[in-house]
Amino acid sequence: MPNVTTDLTTGRPLTQLLRFSVPLVLGSFVQQLYNFADTVVVGRFVGPDALGAVGATYALNFLVLGFAQGAGIGFGIPVAQRFGAHDEEGFRRSLWNGAWASAVLSIVLAVAMIVAARPLLVLLGTPADLLDMAAIYIAIVFAGIPATLFYNYSAAVLRAVGDSRHPFIFLAISCVVNVGLDLVFILVFGMGVAGSALGDVLGTLLSVALNCWWAFSRVPWVRVERAAMAPSGRHLRRLCVIGLPMGFEYSVSAVGALAMQGAINSFGTVTVTAQTTGEKIRQLFTLPMESVGMAVASYAGQNYGARRFDRIRAGIRSAPGIQLAYCAVAWLAIFLLKGALVGFVLGDGVSPAITSEAVEYLSVISCFFILHGSLMVFRNTLQGMGHSVQAIISGVGELAGRCLGSLAAVAGGGFLMICLANPLAWALALAYCATLVALILHKHRP
Repeated sequence: MPNVTTDLTTGRPLTQLLRFSVPLVLGSFVQQLYNFADTVVVGRFVGPDALGAVGATYALNFLVLGFAQGAGIGFGIPVAQRFGAHDEEGFRRSLWNGAWASAVLSIVLAVAMIVAARPLLVLLGTPADLLDMAAIYIAIVFAGIPATLFYNYSAAVLRAVGDSRHPFIFLAISCVVNVGLDLVFILVFGMGVAGSALGDVLGTLLSVALNCWWAFSRVPWVRVERAAMAPSGRHLRRLCVIGLPMGFEYSVSAVGALAMQGAINSFGTVTVTAQTTGEKIRQLFTLPMESVGMAVASYAGQNYGARRFDRIRAGIRSAPGIQLAYCAVAWLAIFLLKGALVGFVLGDGVSPAITSEAVEYLSVISCFFILHGSLMVFRNTLQGMGHSVQAIISGVGELAGRCLGSLAAVAGGGFLMICLANPLAWALALAYCATLVALILHKHRP
């Protein structure tokens, strides 16, 4: 079997980051195309109210699945560090203990959130005409938390050994399956938003299976070994110190999204649907920036394990340029296509007020994409070096930004402040992460 691992501690940093990032960016683009297709299927074949119901779950979804995603990615950081240090035994102990931590955490989280989902939606002020559909949708999504966490962990393990190409291929396969399942569940079985959620969970499970199959069949250090599989308090503590703060960081920033969702809900169904539409399209363009950030995390993790701080410095000089070039292309695409994209999502016969607010949302937020792209570089550098606890504070910055934007919107700033809440959150978090990375690297100057 060919070895698919890649040592990111050697070679030109810009070349390595570009080569490693491309499959991640393509994967995020494919995933967002699926999310976009799912939005179109729900909006056109179930109705605008169904799309609004899905959107009303966004902040809660972000809070919980963001924690699962962050923890799964975080559990992969010690694996990358041990691979970079060429520590085969430490690699396997971290790998298997990460799997145990993922299993326990995902089961506890799924059970708790299925029970709490509807009361939380009520607490958020979800419009009454959207509540039942939103509760059904989010309960199925939360039942799939183990799939979400294990997908992110298994993909993080493959990236930890320098393989970003095959997680992309498997993600693309699962997204095609997702779209097919959505159409079958919604058009054939008439399951509405429940069909959309179920298709997503089943597609994620397929990705997990493919990632695991590939890791065991192609990565020499990944194998079943009784001694390595035994739970280890030392390794579990290290995994939790890095992984759980990454999960909490996502959740802390998501609390701001909850406050923002409450402000959006107070404007009524028209604004909920418009912001949902605009946010779905925005994510289609910004998720590739997060993928570049994941590449930076794996790069920084391997080089931190190898104590190559000079290469980490070179990486954070190169990565923002990649993000800037992409942001310029994304802004131009939105500038030219925003009306067509909104119309494509919502279809014909939708209220002009919804269309107008969705277009305004895209026009404003796209001007600040570089803040998001730069945040992904510095935050993931911080996490790759194992400073996840400190990175939680960047989530506090995002929380503060979204809360300020929401308060300003309710106080009279209107829909414009809702558009500016995310950019404000990105700016505050970026200022903190960039400063902290600079201080840490300064301590490790030769």
